[in-house]
Amino acid sequence: MLLVIVSTSKLVSCAANDFEHCESTVLKWAASSSDNGAKEDRLTLKDLLFFLHVPRTGGRTYFYCFLKKLYPTSQECPRSYDKLRFDPSKPNCRLVVTHDDYSLMSKLPKERTSVVTILRNPVDRVFSTYEFSVEVAARFLVHPNLTSVSKMSLRLRSSKKRGVSTLDIWPWKYLVPWMVEDLFGRRATRKYRLDLLDIDKDGDTYNMENFVMPLHDFINNPMAHDLIHNGATFQVAGLTNNSCLAESNEIRLCVREHPSLGRHVLDVAKKRLDDMLYIGLTEDHKQSATMFANMVGAQVLSQLETLSLRTDDESTNSTGSRPYNSINLQNRTANREATEVSAPENVEQANGNMTVAKLMEAYEVCVSNTRKSQATRRINSLKQISPVNFSKEARLQVPETLLQEIQSLNSLDMELYKHAQDIFRQQGQPLNQKFAEVESQTNLGSNVLWFSPWKALMMVILFLFLFIFIVNKRRRTSKIKI
Repeated sequence: MLLVIVSTSKLVSCAANDFEHCESTVLKWAASSSDNGAKEDRLTLKDLLFFLHVPRTGGRTYFYCFLKKLYPTSQECPRSYDKLRFDPSKPNCRLVVTHDDYSLMSKLPKERTSVVTILRNPVDRVFSTYEFSVEVAARFLVHPNLTSVSKMSLRLRSSKKRGVSTLDIWPWKYLVPWMVEDLFGRRATRKYRLDLLDIDKDGDTYNMENFVMPLHDFINNPMAHDLIHNGATFQVAGLTNNSCLAESNEIRLCVREHPSLGRHVLDVAKKRLDDMLYIGLTEDHKQSATMFANMVGAQVLSQLETLSLRTDDESTNSTGSRPYNSINLQNRTANREATEVSAPENVEQANGNMTVAKLMEAYEVCVSNTRKSQATRRINSLKQISPVNFSKEARLQVPETLLQEIQSLNSLDMELYKHAQDIFRQQGQPLNQKFAEVESQTNLGSNVLWFSPWKALMMVILFLFLFIFIVNKRRRTSKIKI
């Protein structure tokens, strides 16, 4: 009995020491990550724009339908997005768009960098992450087995002419192979069930274990705990398993083991949102896009115009080296070759012809086309695992207990999202006021136009004609009586 007591006391002592160590580690990181004071110029676009893309928030649409129509390809930082890791040896760039977390700021000129991001309702983001993992993994089912998949992947990675694969991008380079292996493991069962027509068409498509990994198993897997749950908070805090910080893995483990320490990570993430140039919300898509065009797009256009004029002056008056925040026209070709993704808009359109209004028009067209192509690709992918078919309607079949479990697993993200909603409302107030003033001026202009001198003159003439008509009519009536 005595041995049991001693053993138990040792476990308690170890647990206490572990908490103390974790608390010390987390607090030390939090103190080093806190910036003192608010940034008064945070709403002013700096030399470099860092788009911190939280997965499954619609950030890729912003990249293709906004940013690539604003920035020339020569100004995109090489390997900043699709290749995941930013190349700091190529400083002549003005745009970084990546799934990398906030720790990437350690490689950027912090005082000359503006950060923007988009957040999404955490429950919807978990659903979307699960659906996209299954969708991409299902594309590999055209292969006869996993060996064939491995050979194909090896061939693609060794090819110098290959395009960018989802398997190169965090977190999909972890989630998709995991899901591919699972789908191949269920292939025989899927075929057997289809042959028997053993399908519940009215059932929960997120719980069809004979066809695909159930959502419940997905969210409770250690992979999901490390990559997905509270992922937005850890990404904004700079603590993902893709972080540039050596202590990131230890801090994440400490927060999972001692959830009360999560509040320190949350506080850092909130403060970083406060200091960002722009926060968008996936659920408020239209308003977010309008804000982005007016808050970020307008400043980019103004900045590019200024840089274009400065570049012309420098090329005329000097042949010396360029500062960090200028465009080196002589290196445009080299930079374009270093970037595998081509920009749809040319330099002239970005610098000269583009306006905020034209940007929004181009964005709407681009979004419409993107959604159509994504829907088609999704349908074709899910055919491989029919009758599985993800949709908003299908999500309504998910039990409330599972939804509550997702909320509980993402408690930090739930709090961060509420904070982002508050920021979103605040940053929209000046824009709403601006639109109200424009509308008021328009109405005032209409009223002024209604009482303009020409309008008044026309009214006077009309009344004169009417007066003359009435007088003449009375005279004729009097003559008839006489």
